[in-house]
Amino acid sequence: MTVTSTADASATFLTQESFDRLKAERDHLVGAGRTEIAKRIEEARLEGDLKENGGYHAAKEEQGKMEARIRQLDALLRNAVVGEKPADDGIVEPGMVVTVEMFGETEKFLLGNREIGGDTDLDVYSEKSPLGAALLGKAKGDEAEYETPNGKVVKVKIIDAVPYDG
Repeated sequence: MTVTSTADASATFLTQESFDRLKAERDHLVGAGRTEIAKRIEEARLEGDLKENGGYHAAKEEQGKMEARIRQLDALLRNAVVGEKPADDGIVEPGMVVTVEMFGETEKFLLGNREIGGDTDLDVYSEKSPLGAALLGKAKGDEAEYETPNGKVVKVKIIDAVPYDG
């Protein structure tokens, strides 16, 4: 997989750890995963009439989902910008856990692609989303605002921004 320039609008920031994890998942699905599902489809096919063969249909559906995930991973890895964890300098950038105050409440989320987070329970906002774009480059203590799809302007105060350690 090649790494693209950050100037590419479709580029997605991934840490090296996230890139490696996703590449390993893709490699498994393309290799052992495809072999395993092909074997299950063949075994189900040998059971007889395909019209009423639940095992066959389930395996074919699983194969479709797996192929969709492979395409998703291919696109993500092809457009990945791989970098180190961001510096712990309070500046909002992809790979940071950002705490903001909006609507009088505090919210904490990971900024970047949801694949960076792996199994995190944190909400993940893209840096390309209206909120993410408004916060990019801002620092702890700064205020920003963004426009929601319905035209409402939302004010946000950055309480904290620290590198994600997941």
